[in-house]
Amino acid sequence: MKTGIKDYIFRLTHLLFIGLIAVQFLPDKTSGENYSNYLIAFAVIAEILTLALTAFIKKKENRNLFLDIVGFVYAFLILWTLATSKLNLLNPSLFPPFGKILAQFGEDWQKILINIKSSIGIILQGFLLACAAAIPLGLFLGWAARAGNAATYLSKFFSSIPPIVYIPYGIALLPTFRSVSVFVIFLASFWPVFAGTMSGVLNVDKRIMDSAKVLNVSKPELLFQVILPASLPQIFLGCNQGLSVSFILLTSAEMIGARDGMGYYVKYYSDFGDYTRTITGLLVIGIVVIGVTFLFNLFQKRLLKWR
Repeated sequence: MKTGIKDYIFRLTHLLFIGLIAVQFLPDKTSGENYSNYLIAFAVIAEILTLALTAFIKKKENRNLFLDIVGFVYAFLILWTLATSKLNLLNPSLFPPFGKILAQFGEDWQKILINIKSSIGIILQGFLLACAAAIPLGLFLGWAARAGNAATYLSKFFSSIPPIVYIPYGIALLPTFRSVSVFVIFLASFWPVFAGTMSGVLNVDKRIMDSAKVLNVSKPELLFQVILPASLPQIFLGCNQGLSVSFILLTSAEMIGARDGMGYYVKYYSDFGDYTRTITGLLVIGIVVIGVTFLFNLFQKRLLKWR
């Protein structure tokens, strides 16, 4: 029986796992504590989860994609291990062994969770407020074609201004830095969602509108049962853009003047030259962003399942 390339990738992922474990037993060229046991434990847990999850993924395309991603992670960890503790090619103070990063996460996990909770709370407040304001306003202005065309140019102007420049005004006008952060996230999310909503309304298929008019559909029904569902793909596109920009701006804002949050965590320890914690914070930020984006995409697929 001829072996397909997908089966080869499946085997390659597990070979990379074996390679990652084997690399840990090479002699270290750096002094100090050996953190290989943390990376071995992490790899074993990851491999167990990989084997368990692949058993539940029915579609071959999705299963192979998942295995590809895991394989890239294994390959990255092999290269990181070789470049740091095993061959000492990188400055150990700037690029610690990955096992040391895992050990640091285990030590700081409570502090990290508090900071994640703060960051996610700010994101949710600003993003949901922006959606609550932008979607109804975009529907109304997009429905009124003349006003919508003018509002499109205004939204392009205001969306071109980086929301982070409003931080000094927010600090002067608002009572706490948290409220300033929510305000900045609101501005970062509002314009993409607003523009996406208007674009969706303005580009609703004319045949759908004509059919609704022939059936004497009332204006409220036309707006909420015809135009809104037809606009949802563009609305979600704007929401995705707003969410992505929000995470970037939140991290930047937290690095400027916050007293909690993942941006603050990274900035605080980088000021003291603690790059193990700095890299830990960067990896956590990436994982949180991917996790939130993944959940949002699942919600989007479920809501647009009718398509």
